[in-house]
Amino acid sequence: MKEWLWSGKPWQAFKNFAIIFSFVLNMIFLVLLVLGALYIIPIMNDVAEPVVSGLNDSFEEMENAHITQLISIDDQIPVAFDLPVQTATVATILEPVPMNIPTQFVLPGGGGYINGNVSFSLPAGTQLPVQLDVVVPVSQTVPIVMEVPVDIPLSATELSQPFGSLRRLFAPLDSLLTNLPSTNAEAYERLMSTMGDQEEVAPAEQADSAAANPAPHTPAVAVDSEQ
Repeated sequence: MKEWLWSGKPWQAFKNFAIIFSFVLNMIFLVLLVLGALYIIPIMNDVAEPVVSGLNDSFEEMENAHITQLISIDDQIPVAFDLPVQTATVATILEPVPMNIPTQFVLPGGGGYINGNVSFSLPAGTQLPVQLDVVVPVSQTVPIVMEVPVDIPLSATELSQPFGSLRRLFAPLDSLLTNLPSTNAEAYERLMSTMGDQEEVAPAEQADSAAANPAPHTPAVAVDSEQ
């Protein structure tokens, strides 16, 4: 063993040590890789896939969501304008109205005429037809108390673009994680199935290649034994 490692040559000893050291490291790395493979599939299936799938579904729901809210309004609005009024109505006298009207009395038989005054009183409750044609100034504060429902689709707002970008970013990763094997046994079955398919394809490719390139025909050569 000592002669194989040393053989009186330092470079040979270094080379043998490097080979053994590399072999040991590769074995350790292979063991760690195998052990890690036993745990990485359950971690991807139980942790990574639900998280990524949940994020992808949430972004898709957010992109199709609506902003709904019931807004309560309780305010006062000032109103000021001129209101023209043109209408015919009936006015009722609330109290007696004294009337003193100058008049002219014509005497019969060509006796001339007499100027005078007629005094009388309109009793309360008398109704008089009136034609109104006025402009009424209006200045008032109007209270507004109401509830307004609001329904805004998120796709019609500026938030649609970032949520759509996030959904398109996570969709391929979600599809990749969903198509991964769920257990180590399923991964092993897929690996064996893939290797079996490759073994079946290889002979078929060889047969197709032989059919496409047949061996050249060697003509028979007759040998004269009498010579």
